[in-house]
Amino acid sequence: MAFSRRSVAVESNKHSYQNLSLEQSQQLLLSDSHSSTESPNNQDAEQCSRNITEEEAKEPEDGDRVKTKLITMWNNVRYSWNFKTKTHFSKDSPIWLLGRIYHQSHKTDDSSSLPTNNFEALKGDFFSRIWLTYRKEFPVLNGSYYTSDCGWGCMLRSGQMLLAQALVCHFLGRDWRWNESGAQEQQTLQESLHRMIVQWFGDKPSPACPLSIHQMVSQGHISAGKRPGDWYGPSSVSYIIKQILQRATDTYPELDTLRVYIAQDCTVYLDDVKQSCSKICNYECEETDYELIDDQWKSLILLIPLRLGGERMNPTYDSCLKGLLSLEQCIGIIGGKPKHSQYFIGWQDDYLIHLDPHNCQEMVDVLIPNFNLKSFHCHELRKTALKQVDPSCCVGFYLRSQREFDEFRRNVQHYLVPPQSKGDYPIFAFSSGSSPHVDDAWFQQNDDSLSSSAARPSSTCGPSTAGDNYLDDFEIL
Repeated sequence: MAFSRRSVAVESNKHSYQNLSLEQSQQLLLSDSHSSTESPNNQDAEQCSRNITEEEAKEPEDGDRVKTKLITMWNNVRYSWNFKTKTHFSKDSPIWLLGRIYHQSHKTDDSSSLPTNNFEALKGDFFSRIWLTYRKEFPVLNGSYYTSDCGWGCMLRSGQMLLAQALVCHFLGRDWRWNESGAQEQQTLQESLHRMIVQWFGDKPSPACPLSIHQMVSQGHISAGKRPGDWYGPSSVSYIIKQILQRATDTYPELDTLRVYIAQDCTVYLDDVKQSCSKICNYECEETDYELIDDQWKSLILLIPLRLGGERMNPTYDSCLKGLLSLEQCIGIIGGKPKHSQYFIGWQDDYLIHLDPHNCQEMVDVLIPNFNLKSFHCHELRKTALKQVDPSCCVGFYLRSQREFDEFRRNVQHYLVPPQSKGDYPIFAFSSGSSPHVDDAWFQQNDDSLSSSAARPSSTCGPSTAGDNYLDDFEIL
């Protein structure tokens, strides 16, 4: 390209030489050849060459920008189509929702020690859960051209919903219900806390939104080299939840009353829990000291990544998942169908009730006063057949005090081993001592170990990821 530019300059000079005598033309051509390195035309040629090199370097960047925008536009349209379909539930079977039991009829189960409620109460409970979905037109994600997470951020959104439920339990309590009518005018402490929790998950790269999609993507890049547009699995998201919550305490000290513990290798190590939650007290204490211990014991979010089968969910573990969702301490399950993450919060018969992040909505500016909360709560109960669920998942529990943790340890034993299992193979276990793994090394190693595996398109999302394949080497029997 530079040579052609030079040729054009020479041809231009030749035309001007035609009006001169032969001798004059030869002298001018000779002097031009000696001064070619300093000629303006040659400088233009060199500048043009540099510009072309810069343009060629920018071509891949421009191509990435165009590709990202096209994928984003398609996913925004695809997930904005919200076809409302009515989900039918059996009137004869109870429905469990995060430890609460509900009936469509007014019949009660006298054999159950737990309170029973009607279907209207179920809808109020479901509607009060914080719903975090795909969003579009938010500030660009750092290091990319993405202004939407449609098509790839569903597992991150499911993780946000699980964390949001833990924060609701921590600051508002499990019995809290949101009353949509008049919510804009409510100035109560509970409504202020509700708005504060939603604000923390706002789609902005701001310290005021420490649990945003921007913070999660940034942490994924720091911890595992992931880029915007890459998708995650349940165990990867559990680690990101732990990291962003820890970082959020710099801005919001009230979050320092919470700790996240991830059960590596499906094992909860008691010494690690003690070290994480205890301030000064020793874990081995008498029961009469609980009031003192609770004052010195930080609330715990316990995350347990599991793989319950090979390519498909092993139906042997259906009863285990339903049992865990029946516990009062359960805050849900990050999982879903293959390539389609969902946040499971309840069950009926052989179906799991979920909140689905696959609904593209406009970004809400959560930093303005009295921002609209309606898009953060869902009215429609949806269910997924257990036989369609991906075997890779992460179960979460919120344990306010050491007393609750000890009670949980006793109560959860009933649901760790399938009733039809011939051997003693729990889906997870408790062990004294400390884990041989270090969190950072565990996450980095398992993500990097599969970096050479076939890449999946960024427009597809799913429950299983590279970071979760530390569980792929074995199947719970």
